[in-house]
Amino acid sequence: MYANDGFRELDRRECLRLLAGVPVGRIVHTLRALPAVLPVNFGLDRDGAVVLRTSEASELVRAIDGAVVAFEADEVDAVAHAGWSVVVTGRATVVGDPGEHERLVRDGPRSWVPSPREVFVRIEPELVTGRELTGGRSRYGLDPIS
Repeated sequence: MYANDGFRELDRRECLRLLAGVPVGRIVHTLRALPAVLPVNFGLDRDGAVVLRTSEASELVRAIDGAVVAFEADEVDAVAHAGWSVVVTGRATVVGDPGEHERLVRDGPRSWVPSPREVFVRIEPELVTGRELTGGRSRYGLDPIS
């Protein structure tokens, strides 16, 4: 990410472990040639892919199917000046295989806004990056200015 910013870089395994512990992230995509960010609930598949469950008629599905997107999730403690952020970048695709769809119906994320015809969207984890700040201490060992 940004090697000289004082945060600790997280490896892929740490990133996926942290992602598995939070229910909401943000999908970043392009909408009419501009960046768009949308909060979504999600799950992680066995291979580390981010999986969304949404309405088949969703504008989001039309906007991201087949596109390269970013997905970000984080956890921040503003009092302790601590937290982490993880970004997964990859191609988003609607799951078309009926067997895979049925598996995700059983094991995948639940939609917070259920609809009669739902689809699953997978974001392949082509690039997984993350960073962490613990207790307000940067890798430089300096305390934040009060």
